[in-house]
Amino acid sequence: MPRNQRPAIVLSSGGLDSTTCLAIAQHEGHAPLYSLSFDYGQRHRFELDAARRVAAHFGVAEHRVITIDLRQFGKSALTDDIAVPKDRDESSMSADIPVTYVPARNTIFLSYALAWAEVLGVRDVFLGVNAIDYSGYPDCRPEFIAAFLQLANLATKMTTASPGGPGFIIHTPLIHLTKAQIILRGAELDVDYALTHSCYDPDEQGRACGRCDSCLLRKKGFAEAGIADPTRYAGK
Repeated sequence: MPRNQRPAIVLSSGGLDSTTCLAIAQHEGHAPLYSLSFDYGQRHRFELDAARRVAAHFGVAEHRVITIDLRQFGKSALTDDIAVPKDRDESSMSADIPVTYVPARNTIFLSYALAWAEVLGVRDVFLGVNAIDYSGYPDCRPEFIAAFLQLANLATKMTTASPGGPGFIIHTPLIHLTKAQIILRGAELDVDYALTHSCYDPDEQGRACGRCDSCLLRKKGFAEAGIADPTRYAGK
């Protein structure tokens, strides 16, 4: 494993993508590693338990859970009294921005990561966004990442105090991969996907519904990768 001794912050939802991203950061030799999760009033708060399990498994230097209440704004099936779509095909998932989109979520999350990065003196931030097998979220696109990175390198003391010096880097190693390719990459790095949680609408025991967009994309990814899906689904 290379040791570049550059610390990094990884945004960790406890899901499949962010966990693979954490494994990649570790494999690339980033040390120490920090992970950052958010309790934002999401209906699928079981993902926070998964994020803690993942952080412990990878032995990160510090795992923080930031509490913000995006239910105050609502307008998302994840933070409001809106039904989570079920049993949709891929064309329906990508036809429009779905109601599971949380307004400005990745902008908010990256802003918190940027603030912590300044405090820690960290210039590398990892984010598990994906622009291929995803549900049409506008804040998962390469254009968004590039725009935010430009803002980050204009708006922080750490970068403006040393003009021409090294700036922030937002790593998005999964952005051009299919879900199957992400799973295969994780398998190469011995990621235990049983630790992770992806479902938008789990039952009271935290079992995945198997029918929301996130579950369906996860199922498809494991099937195409030829790897057994370790997910606990409701009714099974």
